[in-house]
Parts: sequence; C-alpha cells; structure tokens
Amino acid sequence: MPGPSAELVQQLYRTPPDRFVAARDAAVAEARRGGDPTTARQLARLRRPTVAAWLVNLLAIRRPELVADLVQLADALRAAQRELRGPRLRELSAQRRAVVAALVAEVRKLAAAEPDAPPAGRLPLAEVEATLNAAFSDVEVAEQVRAGRLLRATSYAGFGEVPRPQLRLVTGNDEEPEEERPTGRPGAQRGRPEAAPRTDRAAERAEQAERTAQRAARAERARQRRALERELTKAQAGQERAEAELTEATGQERDGVAVLDGIETELAELERRRAVAEQDLSRAKLARRAAERAVTVARRRAGEVEAAVEALAAEEGDADMGGGAAD
Repeated sequence: MPGPSAELVQQLYRTPPDRFVAARDAAVAEARRGGDPTTARQLARLRRPTVAAWLVNLLAIRRPELVADLVQLADALRAAQRELRGPRLRELSAQRRAVVAALVAEVRKLAAAEPDAPPAGRLPLAEVEATLNAAFSDVEVAEQVRAGRLLRATSYAGFGEVPRPQLRLVTGNDEEPEEERPTGRPGAQRGRPEAAPRTDRAAERAEQAERTAQRAARAERARQRRALERELTKAQAGQERAEAELTEATGQERDGVAVLDGIETELAELERRRAVAEQDLSRAKLARRAAERAVTVARRRAGEVEAAVEALAAEEGDADMGGGAAD
C-alpha cells in the first residue's frame, strides 16, 4: 500500500489543532475500514501541531508562492552571509524584515478566514514571526516550513546577519580588498577614490531599504490598528446588544416568576376548596346512608303495623258475623 496521500496529510495539517486528533482518528478508521493498515499506521503516527505551527502550516498550504519567495530570499541571504557582502547583506536583511511582516499579516488574514481558529487577540504571532525568521538561517527549518508539516514553533537565537564589526571591515572595499594594502603603485592610488563612491552608494541603498522596511512596518501597524479598531467597534456593539438582551431576558424571567407565583397561589386555594368540598361530600354520603337505613326501618315498621291492622279488622269481622247468627 502506498500510504496516505499528500492531499489527505495536507488536509489534516490544515485542520485547527483542537480538531486535529479527531480528524486524524477518523482518517485512521476510514483507512482501516478500507483494508489499508499501512496507511492507518502512518496516519496514526502523525502528531498534533501547536497553534503557532498550525498557522505556519496554514500559510504554506494556502499561500505556497509566498513561502517559496521566503525560501528564495533566505537562500540569497545565506549566500550573502557566506561571502560577507555587506551592502547586499543589509539590503536583503531589510527585505527579510518586510517579508516577515507581510507574511505575519497574511497569517492573521488566513486565521480570520478559518471558522474554528482562535480569536485574533490569542494568536501566537510572535512565535510565527520567530519561526519565519529561523527559516532564513536554518535550511532544515525552511524546508519544514515549505512542506507545511511543522509540529511546533522554532526560533534561531544566533540569527544570521554577519556581526557588525565584520560588516564595517568589508563595507566599501569588498569588491576589491587588495586596495586596503598600500603598494606604492600609481594604479593602486588611482583606485582608492572609487571606493568611497561605492561605499556611499551601498550605504544609500541600505538606508533606502531600511526606510522602505520601516514604511512597510508602519503601514502594517496602521493596518493592524485599523483592523483592531474595527474589531473593537464590533465587539462593543455586540456587548451592547448582549447587555440589552440580558436586560430583556431578566425582565421576562421576573414576569414569569410573578405569573407562576400567582398560579401557584390559585392552585393552593383550589386545593383548599377541594379538600373542604370532599369533606362536605363525605358527610353528605354518611347522612344519605343513615337516611336510607331509617327509611328501610320505617317501611318495615309500617308494613308490620299495616299487617296488624288488617289482622285486627279480620278478627272484628269474624266476631260480628258470629253475633248475628246467635240472634
């Protein structure tokens, strides 16, 4: 089996860190269901990146052309360091600062477009910047950045511009170092006046590059400030809406409690009246049963008396009939 595709790995490292493990485990399960244990094992070995590393990966995946420019500039900067070319080194260093600032700004934009990214105020942009700066001095870091598979942010404490004293030694005569030694030859004396104009031009280019970088940095800070001010305005408006909704919900809750209290009071009164009515009903039932018994007794007594009257009347009739026969 060939293992996981580059698209799948890239998709996983595009996933925000808090969802990386779930996405990776789902991909592992899918590979196992598809009968591909090799891919499943390789996917299971992938580790979750930190938030800063994820942001750098996101930049490499979404904007590979920008990262390619960074790597190209890093190669040129390292070459200038090796060759100790002062003016070129200062020019490239200014470009480096401008490029890193632009890439950090792009990272912020990419993160804002991700639905599950941390809020802008919690983005570890300083770690992102340190990692991008490290890519200028460390070829391995540069390749990891370009691959989009960083696991954690990195930094390079000994980054890369040649120490300042060495820059002073090579500035102005790095093209023709032999002119430092007086030879007494006319050619050498004629060559010395040309070194100063070259030095001035190199210094002027370096200053211009520095000013360009400073303008880019100021523009970036102004853009960030405007973005933060817009975000603050939105946040304050959202806070006002939320507080108004809270006030309304609190009033509705208070009204609901009052209505419920009233209903519970009415229910208690109805329960009391029901208990009284049940007691009255029980007493009425007892009275009805007693009356029924009394009626039964009275009917029986009335029947007995009626029978006695009828018997007496019969006896009287018989007696009258016997007396008439004797006469």
